[in-house]
Amino acid sequence: MLLHRPTRLQVKCQATRQQGLNRFIARRLLLDKIEQLQTGQVAAVQSRIEKIRRQKRKRSRRAKERMLADKSRHSDKKASRSAVGWNS
Repeated sequence: MLLHRPTRLQVKCQATRQQGLNRFIARRLLLDKIEQLQTGQVAAVQSRIEKIRRQKRKRSRRAKERMLADKSRHSDKKASRSAVGWNS
């Protein structure tokens, strides 16, 4: 685990069984994080990750039933609409 004290960023890496290689990879990851923080890309990346997380989140059974009921109600409403006075 590496810690960048000024920004309080932490990086952990256990990619390999070699301590030296893990530290090297962790340093590179830490540098990438610091660069992203400085360029302001962190907010964009976090918002994209959160959007994907929301899309993948499983709906509760009750919410799913409510959504399907609303959809069927809406489709019934649209089906009941017909052109008045037109015979085809």
